[in-house]
Amino acid sequence: MDHRDLTRFVRDIPDHPRPGVLFRDITPLLGDASAFAAAVDALAEPFLDRVDAVAGIEARGFMFAAPVAHRLGVGIVPVRKPGKLPRETFVEAYDLEYGTDRLEIHTDAVVPGQRVLVVDDVLATGGTAAATVALFESAGARPVAAAFLIELTSLDGRSKLANVPIHSVLTY
Repeated sequence: MDHRDLTRFVRDIPDHPRPGVLFRDITPLLGDASAFAAAVDALAEPFLDRVDAVAGIEARGFMFAAPVAHRLGVGIVPVRKPGKLPRETFVEAYDLEYGTDRLEIHTDAVVPGQRVLVVDDVLATGGTAAATVALFESAGARPVAAAFLIELTSLDGRSKLANVPIHSVLTY
């Protein structure tokens, strides 16, 4: 299956989670083995032999990061919300619409200079992805790119990742 065919597996749900929002539902894509495999291949393909690890952003990013890491023959680094990791962590705070949040990785998750691919399901406003990039930079790793199944271009998340190449499989 060609990755351009994946749009037929993304459902538009109007007014979810609130009026005026058009939600892009990927559960049909996740439920179809061929579509999911094509999505994973499309996310991984540009990065063969170019990365040492894949960072998966909690929680939906895990669904794509793990098979992408497997496809690339590298390990995965889970990027978690506060308090989820049991050992010492690097922490990065970032702004939300109404407050702040934090992301964490274990301090031994990467080594200085390690090339990391950041993977998530959707690039929207870019805050979480930018915080993830900053988190790996502060750990001494080198985020070489960020890959997303879907990019919502009207929300301009790409602007928050100006120093990192972005690969989006589908754009809306």
